[in-house]
Amino acid sequence: MALWPTWIIVLAAYVGTMIWTVGISFTPSKLVPEMVFAGGKQYERLFHTSRWMNSVDNMLVFGVLFVVASLVLGTLMAIALDRKIALEGTIRTIYLYPYSLSFIVTGVVWRWMMDPTLGIQKTLNDLGWTSFRFDWVVDPDKAIYAVVLAAVWQSAGLVMALMLAGLRGVDPDLWKAIKVDGIPIWRGYVSIVLPTLRPIVVTAVVLLGLGVVKSYDLVVALTNGGPGMATDVPAKFIMDFLFLRSNIAFASAAATVMLVTVAIAIAPWIYVVYIRKR
Repeated sequence: MALWPTWIIVLAAYVGTMIWTVGISFTPSKLVPEMVFAGGKQYERLFHTSRWMNSVDNMLVFGVLFVVASLVLGTLMAIALDRKIALEGTIRTIYLYPYSLSFIVTGVVWRWMMDPTLGIQKTLNDLGWTSFRFDWVVDPDKAIYAVVLAAVWQSAGLVMALMLAGLRGVDPDLWKAIKVDGIPIWRGYVSIVLPTLRPIVVTAVVLLGLGVVKSYDLVVALTNGGPGMATDVPAKFIMDFLFLRSNIAFASAAATVMLVTVAIAIAPWIYVVYIRKR
């Protein structure tokens, strides 16, 4: 009974607002809510809006590159630390430190570094390397990769921590068996050890996937969606139509699509952690 107030707040603040958002997406609301059913007109308009489709394409490119690169880099860092190298504690702290920063801070720092007028490019140009270019944030063809680079720099440490915890939990007898059979270390990791860490990999993918959906702050701090719409993402699309264009029904329709995307992203994690174990 003591938890009932908490459950009521959770239902009202989270579930209630999600239901309200989905409901508003089926109305013609603009600046203020209008509880008039308008069918799926907002969704039809949404998927015929070039900016929305461009933002979805950007999110897919960013998401695939970000998740794959973070998994690979984080796993390699975890394997390196698992070999019990010197100064392991210091190196582990350095690897994990970027994850303690917010995406806003990460975006601002990387925007400064990739700014051709004051960042790495200008420094090396002033030193005599005049052909060097690192101006991704102002290049429409490379801007999305600048976002990926900043995001991987921040999040690879999280994957490293998760994978290292899993590697340290591997039965020592398994490693003894690998050595007795003469299996190379790299093959032991790839074929024997890492497959046993599948639940951790799924958890890491889900966490990274949620970061893809919530990439608004990084994009705003780093490129503000530009140049043009080169790095526009659904989260920024929603915020722009909600607060700048005062079209709450259209923004709610986009938010509902993203809600479904998040549900699809966490479904594998729910299955692995809860359903399959039962």
